[in-house]
Amino acid sequence: MSNNIAGKVVVITGASSGLGAATARMLAARGASVVLGARRVEMMNTLADEIRAAGGKVEVVATDVTNAAQVKNLIDVAVKTFGRLDVLVNNAGLMAIAPMSEVKVDEWDRMIDINVKGVLYGIAAALPVFQQQGSGHFINIASVAGIKVVSPGGTVYSGTKFAVRAISEGLRHEVGGSIRTTTIEPGAVESELKLGSSHEESSNFVKEFYKLAIPSDSVARAIAYAIDEPANVDINEIVLRPTAQDF
Repeated sequence: MSNNIAGKVVVITGASSGLGAATARMLAARGASVVLGARRVEMMNTLADEIRAAGGKVEVVATDVTNAAQVKNLIDVAVKTFGRLDVLVNNAGLMAIAPMSEVKVDEWDRMIDINVKGVLYGIAAALPVFQQQGSGHFINIASVAGIKVVSPGGTVYSGTKFAVRAISEGLRHEVGGSIRTTTIEPGAVESELKLGSSHEESSNFVKEFYKLAIPSDSVARAIAYAIDEPANVDINEIVLRPTAQDF
């Protein structure tokens, strides 16, 4: 079995729980040096202790992806600590489900700030590093909601995830050659994403729907697969769902 993951330096946003944490564990176990970025430092420190105890290499950086300077600092720390940057996993996300008629403008703003601008800030920080190195890999976490509009309730969330797919495809087209771009589009996956709704009826629906969710490790394996391919193979898009999920 090939291992093109060993020795790579991987930055992961939203790394305190869920997909980010599962990905960090899996990649560190495969020999990557992982740099964790999120707001909840205590949770990241606990994860980092676990990774180090298993022999892995890890660094923790307090990061709010809605702050461009903090995202740049995350990338800078990775390069300063490990000497390079091979992969950026733009994973931080918010799913606040509610009908448009509830007019939750603050939540719309938060989703745009985290799901769209957070990804752009990651690209802005990592792209110059990748271009200077002549190599690099963006992995952007979108959603099946970026393929089909989930409404009522998920209209704005879908809008942000459609944006991630569009940005990823444009980025691939612009910087391809030596820089890879992968978009991962999961369905219902066990994580804290399902807890993002303040609208009670929508929240109850989401929690009920997520009873069919697949483990975060499922997505971590997809991410590992994309990274593990040789440098001349660019896995552009992976869609994965629970078998029982109908959209």
